Amino acid sequence: MSKFVQNAPSKKSGAPKETGPDLSVTIAGVVLRNPVIAASGTFGYGGEYTKVFDVSLLGGICTKGLTLAPRAGNSGVRLWETPSGLLNSIGLENPGIEVFIEKHLPGLRTLGPAVIANLSGSDIKEYSGGAKLLDSSSIDMIELNISCPNVREGGMSFGLDSESAASVTKAVRGAAPHKPLMVKLSPNAADLAAIARACINAGADALSLVNTFKAMAIDIEQRKPVFDNISAGLSGPAIRPVALRMVWELYESLCPKVPLVGMGGIADAIDALEFLLAGAAAIQVGSATFAHAGAMCEIIKGIPEYMTRMGMTNLHEIRIH
Repeated sequence: MSKFVQNAPSKKSGAPKETGPDLSVTIAGVVLRNPVIAASGTFGYGGEYTKVFDVSLLGGICTKGLTLAPRAGNSGVRLWETPSGLLNSIGLENPGIEVFIEKHLPGLRTLGPAVIANLSGSDIKEYSGGAKLLDSSSIDMIELNISCPNVREGGMSFGLDSESAASVTKAVRGAAPHKPLMVKLSPNAADLAAIARACINAGADALSLVNTFKAMAIDIEQRKPVFDNISAGLSGPAIRPVALRMVWELYESLCPKVPLVGMGGIADAIDALEFLLAGAAAIQVGSATFAHAGAMCEIIKGIPEYMTRMGMTNLHEIRIH
């Protein structure tokens, strides 16, 4: 059976022993107890999983994409399974940042992991307004999603063009001067290193990569595209080798300018270790949680087991370049 298609655990996973190698990591001044972060859009606001496992074990939680005003998300089919992966067209369904801060953030703060707010928008004004609200909240870090379509520029994603990426990063940095800023990069950019440099020069403290790959599916019986928006985002193990290559190349290009948080198809400890070896300071787990809710707990257990076997005492010793 594929490691991506497994049953969720029937009871809470136990906490790993607090001995052995040091798993703590600092990302842009934010200390995480370990390098495992729940990815945006796959973990709700954290509380949804408290009956499944001990959420306090995680290093961090990224919220669902948040926008200044509430959004309903996309119409039609939203999820479509594909070999070794998942296509999603959820859209930016969320209650709006003000409601998030008032109703969801207090509970999220009680869970223990670092709170990373994923910020989305359709233009600079919306991004800036949302960033300003988050700056005065108790979140630990902003993850800036630049894969959103720029409605002022005909719908092209901010993250596909260096100038657009720099503009939105600079605006958010100015609107939220008190929060660490991590920019989430799109794998669909023609020159990812150029986008990364533009974001760093505009004020990014860290980078996370990669977001989903642009893809699609066709219903052969209905003889039409599955999704109302035609294209969707591909995640899951199918993208992992490509995402890993991008983390490796970006680390080689940028090291040691800013910390990188790697993601893309990570489903077990071996996958996570590959990204850490490639240069990522931490990792995010997304689609794997849908198939196996205890995946992150197993990763948190597996990393120190590997480190002990290799005679490593901290995460800095893992990288191979």
